[in-house]
Amino acid sequence: MNSNRRTFLTSFAVSAATTTMFARDWSGQTPERYPDPDVIALDPAFEKLIQGNAPIRRLHTGMLWAEGPAWNGSGSYLVWSDIPNNVQMRYLPEDGHVSVMRNNANNSNGNTFDHHGRQISCEHATRRVVRYELDGKITILAETFDGKPFNAPNDAVVHPDGGIWFTDPGYGSMMDYEGNKGELLLKEAVYRIDPSGEITKVTEDLTKPNGLCFSPDYQKLYIVDTGAPKNIRVYDVDGSNLKNGKVFATNKGQLADPKSKGNSDGIRCDIEGNIWASAGWIGDGYDGVHVFNPEGKLIGFIKLPETASNLCFGGPKRNRLFITASQSLYSLYVNTRGAHH
Repeated sequence: MNSNRRTFLTSFAVSAATTTMFARDWSGQTPERYPDPDVIALDPAFEKLIQGNAPIRRLHTGMLWAEGPAWNGSGSYLVWSDIPNNVQMRYLPEDGHVSVMRNNANNSNGNTFDHHGRQISCEHATRRVVRYELDGKITILAETFDGKPFNAPNDAVVHPDGGIWFTDPGYGSMMDYEGNKGELLLKEAVYRIDPSGEITKVTEDLTKPNGLCFSPDYQKLYIVDTGAPKNIRVYDVDGSNLKNGKVFATNKGQLADPKSKGNSDGIRCDIEGNIWASAGWIGDGYDGVHVFNPEGKLIGFIKLPETASNLCFGGPKRNRLFITASQSLYSLYVNTRGAHH
C-alpha cells in the first residue's frame, strides 16, 4: 500500500470513528456491506486482525447492565451477568438460544472458568468470590481479608498454577441490595487466592482496580484503573507477586474524549499480545472496544452504540469476540485468537 493511500485510509478511519454516517439496523434485516464500517483500523497493524467478511452482530438485548462474559469450552456456551436483574445468562451458539442460567446470582459481576471447567464468579451482594462446582455446589473462595469483608469483588482471572487473581474496587458495595447499602471497609486492591486457600494482597496502587488479564506467557498482568486517572497499568508477574507497575495505555488517544472522562473496564489479550479493551461513557465515536498493540499504541476500534463493559474470546477456535455492552450482547469474528483457554 503506498503512502498516499495509507494516509487517506487512516484519515477516513479517524473520521469514521468520530461521526455517525447512518443509522445501523441491528436487527440484521438490513445487512451491512463488507467490510463492516464500524470495525475501524487506526493503524495498519490492525488490518491483519480483521476478518473482512465478519459483521458485528447484536446477539441479545434487554438487560439492564450486562457484564462479565466468559466462554465455557467444554460446554460450548457463553455465560454473562445482568447485575441489576440479579441473573446469569447463557448463550448457545448452535442456535442462538439465550436463557437465564442462574436466578438470584447474588448480583454477580465478573465470571471466568478455571482449568477444570468450573465457573468462578465475583459477587457484589455477598462481597465474595465463589466457585460453582461441577456437581452444582458452591464453594466460597474469598469472603474476608484481615478480618473484614471485601468491598465488592469485580473481575477475576486464573493462572496455570491454580492461583486466582481478582480486583476489589468496591462499586457493587455502594449499591442498594435488599435495603442494605454497603460501605468500603478495605482499601481498593488486587488480590490472589492461592490453591491452598491463602489470600494475599498483591497491589493497592490503583484507585479503582477493575478488569484484568494476563499476557500470553503469563509474565505480565494488565489491570484497568477506572478511578482517576483512568488508565490501564501493566505489571511484571513475580511468582505470586507483582512488581514494576507502570502505565500501559490511557483513555486519551486517536479517539475523541474531549473531557477525559472515558475509560476502559474489562480487557482481554490475544495470542499476539494485543490488548482488547472495552470502553465507554463518552458516546458515539468512543464507545465500543479499543485495541492496543503490545507497546500500548491504539491500533483499532470496534464502534458500538452502547457503553461496552467487558469482553472475552470464545468459540471452538477462540476467534469470536463476545462483548457485553450496557443492555446488549454483541459478537465479532476476528482474525486472531484469545491468548488463554
